[in-house]
Amino acid sequence: SVPLVALNYSVRRRLALFLNPRAPVAADWATLAEELGYEYLEIKHFEAQGDPTRHLLDDWQARSPGGATVGRLLDLLRLLGRQDILTDLGPSIGRSPELFDAFICYCQNDIPFVQEMIQELEQAEHKLKLCVFDRDVLPGTCVWSITSELIERRCRKMVVVISDDYLDSEECDFQTKFALSLSPGARLKRLIPVKCKTMKKDFPSILRFITVCDYTNPATQKWFWTRLARSLLLP
Repeated sequence: SVPLVALNYSVRRRLALFLNPRAPVAADWATLAEELGYEYLEIKHFEAQGDPTRHLLDDWQARSPGGATVGRLLDLLRLLGRQDILTDLGPSIGRSPELFDAFICYCQNDIPFVQEMIQELEQAEHKLKLCVFDRDVLPGTCVWSITSELIERRCRKMVVVISDDYLDSEECDFQTKFALSLSPGARLKRLIPVKCKTMKKDFPSILRFITVCDYTNPATQKWFWTRLARSLLLP
């Protein structure tokens, strides 16, 4: 079943509008929490939060990443008699998770380059769909679990933005090594290293066997974005 981390922000916000109000008749977020096995003091803790539904969902997916699924949530809403939620959000909740052409692995200091990439590959003629963590991932989710889910199941390719700062990033190191740990036959076509700045440090050894797109080379910069886009469109 689709993991709960696939639910986007707008669906969660809409779900909270239904469940946050405490009603004497309709089942609310606290009733859902009880069905999930939360105890009284835990529920009181959620109640003290500004958005108890959001905190409940975040805690559930962190506590039970394998059991917290969209299917399980739909079953519980059905059990609780919240047909109104199922009617309103059913099509949005039940649809397949959002898919992307590429996951972009980058460090914070390289965000200006990533913003240029978004403009060139999404908004220009190529119309690709990129997964950029700071833009597309809901705050409060488990970084490692959602990153693994995105790279393995929801993104066709992975672009690794290489710079000296990249070499100091534990998060980038994890994402790259995870992508390389996938099936050896697929990883060669899946991973695309992009050198975005002139580097003083050695190029990462784990990526040396893969052809690099070099943004710093003035001789090829003219067709850099077209070349990268074509690589992302390959099967």
